[in-house]
Amino acid sequence: MKLTAVAPVTAGTVRDAMAIGLRYGINHWDALIVAAAIDSGCDILYSEDMQHGQIFDDRLTVVNPFT
Repeated sequence: MKLTAVAPVTAGTVRDAMAIGLRYGINHWDALIVAAAIDSGCDILYSEDMQHGQIFDDRLTVVNPFT
C-alpha cells in the first residue's frame, strides 16, 4: 500500500528553488519545498512557517493549518 508520493529533488528543482528564493525573498530551504511542490503539481502547501495566503507562480497557495 502506497501512503504518499515522494518528490525527487533534481538539478532542475534546485535551479527552480534558487529562482523562487530570489523572486519571493524566501530562504533556500523554503524555496526548495515550494519548488518541489510546484514540480509535483500541488495546488496547496500546508505550512506554519510561511505566510498564510501567499501564492507562488500563480498556482501554489500557502495555507497555515493553525489559522
